[in-house]
Amino acid sequence: MRKPLLSTGLRWLWLVLVVIAIDFGSKMWILNNLMLHESIPVMPHFNIFYARNYGAAFSFLADKGGWQRFFFAGIAIAIVIALLVMMYRTAASQKLNNIAYALIMGGALGNLFDRAYHGFVVDFIDFYVGDWHFATFNIADCGICIGAALIVLEGFLTPSGKQTQEKG
Repeated sequence: MRKPLLSTGLRWLWLVLVVIAIDFGSKMWILNNLMLHESIPVMPHFNIFYARNYGAAFSFLADKGGWQRFFFAGIAIAIVIALLVMMYRTAASQKLNNIAYALIMGGALGNLFDRAYHGFVVDFIDFYVGDWHFATFNIADCGICIGAALIVLEGFLTPSGKQTQEKG
């Protein structure tokens, strides 16, 4: 017998849409209001800076001629499918896991849209100290990182061997 979808982690898919909407809106604002490499100081140690990332995190493989666009798109699709399966197998009551999965999926889909539509990912969040700048990133990347951190946190909060994954 099948379990009702709302009793699974899929109940949290609304959060995926929230991440995608905020990511898309922020990137559209950047594309419509800034020139490439234009910077807007926001506060000390923080700028809005329009950059294009043709690779992955920290511009990994950005200079490899274009094949990486399809490679990273394939990885994003595989991650989304895997997380959908994990959310289906996880009870809706396991909030921390499901929120983490949804944040990661929203981030992966936000950047996947950029790769598919633009051929690059729009980055704009720039933290710096003096002349040193952290890698420029975006809202989708924030979703992925926060989701990953929540998964690590869950590992510390749930003693090994005592996970209570409800089966339906």
